[in-house]
Amino acid sequence: MPKIQLDIVTAERQLVSEQVDYISAPGIDGVLGILPRHAPLLTALTPGELHYTKDGTVYDFAIGGGFMEVRPDHVTVLADSAEHVEEIDEQRAEQARERAQRLLKEKPRTDPEAALIEQSLRRAELRLKLARRRRDHRRPGTGEG
Repeated sequence: MPKIQLDIVTAERQLVSEQVDYISAPGIDGVLGILPRHAPLLTALTPGELHYTKDGTVYDFAIGGGFMEVRPDHVTVLADSAEHVEEIDEQRAEQARERAQRLLKEKPRTDPEAALIEQSLRRAELRLKLARRRRDHRRPGTGEG
C-alpha cells in the first residue's frame, strides 16, 4: 500500500516526520481524512484530535489549531500547539480544566478575556478526553494500548 509523508510541526519543535497510511485532522469545515495521492489542499485546522495510522497502529495528538497543506505525497501540519497523547499529563489537564471553569464563573461573558478562558477550557477538555481514552484502552498489566 502506498504511504504519504506526514510532518507535524509547532513553533517549538517537530513532532512527527514519517511515512504513514492515513491522516485524520480537524478541518474548519469538519474532520478531513487524507490518504496517499490526495488532491492538493490548504486548510485551516481547528483545535481538536489529529490521528494518523501507520502499519495498523493509530497515533493520537491533541492540536490547538493551525494549518495543513496536503499534496499527493506529503502532508504538512503547522500546529499552533500539539502534543502526542502519551505526553499528556491527565492530572495537569484536570487542574487546567478546573481553573478555566472557575475563571469563567468569576468573569462576565462580555469580558474580552472570556474567549481566551473558553479556549483554555476546550483545550484542557480535549487533553483530558485523549488521556482518559489512552488510560482506558491500555491492556491491564502491559502498559500498552
